[in-house]
Amino acid sequence: MSQKVLLNSKEINIILHRLACQLIENHPGFEDTVIIGIQPRGVYMADRIIKVLEEEYGIKNISNGQLDITFYRDDFRRSDKPLEANNTKIDFIVEDKHVVFIDDVLYTGRSIRAALTAIQSFGRPKSIELLTLIDRRFSRHLPIQPDYNGRQVDAINNEKVKVHWKENEGEDAVYVISK
Repeated sequence: MSQKVLLNSKEINIILHRLACQLIENHPGFEDTVIIGIQPRGVYMADRIIKVLEEEYGIKNISNGQLDITFYRDDFRRSDKPLEANNTKIDFIVEDKHVVFIDDVLYTGRSIRAALTAIQSFGRPKSIELLTLIDRRFSRHLPIQPDYNGRQVDAINNEKVKVHWKENEGEDAVYVISK
C-alpha cells in the first residue's frame, strides 16, 4: 500500500479561505443562509469554514448545524455489523433558507443523496448548495455535482482519498492511498 500527499496543511488553509470567499460572494450577509456539516467528516470542514468567515471576514451569527445521514443511505443495510449513528444538531428552521451542505469528499454522490432526503425532516429549503474539499469527479453513481469545491481529483476506483483534520487525526492533509 502506498500513499502520496495530495494537499498539505498550507494548501488546505488556502482552499478554505477561497471557499469562504466564494460563499460570501453568493451569500453576502448569511441572513437567509445556513451551513450544515454532513456527519461525520464534513463537520470538521464546516467548523473550519465558519471560523474563517467569522475571524477573517467578520461575519457573525451564522446558523450552522450537523446532519447525520446514517439511516438515510441506500446502502445502510448492506453491512453485517450494526451501524452507529452520529449526532444531528439542527436547532434552527431550514424552511425557506439557503442551505449549504459541507462534506470533505464527494465520491459516488450517495451521501449527498441521503442528506437531501434527511434535510426534508427539518423543512423545505429555498435552495441547497454543496461545498466539498475534494471532488472525485469520475466516480459518481448519481448526477450530483458540487457548487463549490477545493480540488478535483481523478483517482481511480482502487485508490482512496483520505482527508486528515487536525481536530481528529492531529494534522491537516489529504492523501491518495493506493492498495
